[in-house]
Amino acid sequence: MPGKRGWGWWWARLPLCLLLSFSSPWMPSSLGKPKGHPHMNSIRIDGDITLGGLFPVHGRGSEGKACGELKKEKGIHRLEAMLFALDRINNDPDLLPNITLGARILDTCSRDTHALEQSLTFVQALIEKDGTEVRCGSGSPPIITKPERVVGVIGASGSSVSIMVANILRLFKIPQISYASTAPDLSDNSRYDFFSRVVPSDTYQAQAMVDIVRALKWNYVSTLASEGSYGESGVEAFIQKSREDGGVCIAQSVKIPREPKMGEFDKIIKRLLETSNARAVIIFANEDDIRRVLEAARRANQTGHFFWMGSDSWGSKSAPVLHLEEVAEGAVTILPKRMSVRGFDRYFSSRTLDNNRRNIWFAEFWEDNFHCKLSRHALKKGSHVKKCTNRERIGQDSAYEQEGKVQFVIDAVYAMGHALHAMHRDLCPGRVGLCPRMDPVDGTQLLKYIRNVNFSGIAGNPVTFNENGDAPGRYDIYQYQLRNGSAEYKVIGSWTDHLHLRLYIQTTTLTVSVSLSASVSLGMLYVPKVYIILFHPEQNVPKRKRSLKAVVTAATMSNKFTQKGNFRPNGEAKSELCENLEAPALATKQTYVTYTNHAI
Repeated sequence: MPGKRGWGWWWARLPLCLLLSFSSPWMPSSLGKPKGHPHMNSIRIDGDITLGGLFPVHGRGSEGKACGELKKEKGIHRLEAMLFALDRINNDPDLLPNITLGARILDTCSRDTHALEQSLTFVQALIEKDGTEVRCGSGSPPIITKPERVVGVIGASGSSVSIMVANILRLFKIPQISYASTAPDLSDNSRYDFFSRVVPSDTYQAQAMVDIVRALKWNYVSTLASEGSYGESGVEAFIQKSREDGGVCIAQSVKIPREPKMGEFDKIIKRLLETSNARAVIIFANEDDIRRVLEAARRANQTGHFFWMGSDSWGSKSAPVLHLEEVAEGAVTILPKRMSVRGFDRYFSSRTLDNNRRNIWFAEFWEDNFHCKLSRHALKKGSHVKKCTNRERIGQDSAYEQEGKVQFVIDAVYAMGHALHAMHRDLCPGRVGLCPRMDPVDGTQLLKYIRNVNFSGIAGNPVTFNENGDAPGRYDIYQYQLRNGSAEYKVIGSWTDHLHLRLYIQTTTLTVSVSLSASVSLGMLYVPKVYIILFHPEQNVPKRKRSLKAVVTAATMSNKFTQKGNFRPNGEAKSELCENLEAPALATKQTYVTYTNHAI
């Protein structure tokens, strides 16, 4: 009988004995914990100090499912980057000597609510369990073995996920370092005091994107954002910066619902076409939404109509543009300045089903990556899917390109490692292994050490945090280009406090017909397989020596390409936001510019 306690009280405690008898978040002491053992749909690696990890191994599910398709780059690459960093630190005799870092890595499924449920795993060791009135079937009290204590968390990826998780972790004073969350909200140290990140805030990114838009003379644009902290805060910051700097008019701001219905993206393209002259679209959206927008643009037969500018969630990823190369052609994207980590390439390309059993999602990745099935029972009659041989090799039998945030995952793990190292040096001087002052690790103290780290990251860049836990703003600017049937992201500039755009002409001699009409003043001249960006030469082009054989001088280009402030190059449609920008289009005039093979 439930008695005065009520059914709710008994129901909450009834499963405790049953759960403790199996593989629950608490594990019976008799079962043991083999290193790298898959544990409750997570990766568990034993160590003296345990770090948590949050990665979007899968996308958002649909039709009531929590998780969707596997994320090969955004999920598996980043997760493996954490494992790679842990291996390096554990094998480094100078960093945390005689102390092994372990891990508990969870899948957020790209959904903040699911991530919140998963992240409760990290705080279980800090919650006191009252088992005094709980008895097992034999009448004996339950044997409760507490889970490993997570001292810090690497992640999450999406800003909305990091915000949700940060609200829980701060209550238990567990520091968190994100490798990808850039929403400005997370800079609020009064609300997210235990949150830090090795990537810059979108406040810097918004300024960089406004500078690019102004340099390209796009002064009439639309914005597109995924619902949530990242998208909405990013667009809000962009609009704010554009107002402060002036010269950029927002035609309309469109938001992509968190759970879009059937046909939602077709409606979004239709709405963007309502201000068809605002052909430039500034996108702060997740990669799934970006892909669906491009698909909808193709369905609407609008390939080539829009000029896309994508934030770092687009960056240089292949997933959003796969099989959509023509729709995405010419897109300008931005990404925190990074370098490819060659050591990770060697590590990842050497992973096989035999040597990577610690990653419980690697078999799923293997099937997806090599388009094969590990089980004969999964093969359907008449299908062209083959059986995996385990002789496949990453980078040889499949395409491979390092995901853009791998460097930052590694830097985040190393930031935690350096902070723990400094903490051990101060609290346990001369001691081998952990001392009582670090057993357990005090989260508030660890946070102070994290904020004071200053070391050279895996790519040679300095890793530091300001008082709000933010990294400095440094970006590379890309353009998505098609050349000879192949697509690539080409670096066309950089931003560190101010903008640097550069242009490379790859042909020996190039003659370009330049029209000074509104369409050309957009800043993008699409000559087949040659990409040119026009901008104020007197501001962004280094002064050239007279020996350069350019037919047109900088002064001539300045006269031809500099438009009046009230001229809207990529649209003259009326808008209540931009009434003062109405002006007749300039008369079209032809001129010819010849460049030799120089970097301009």
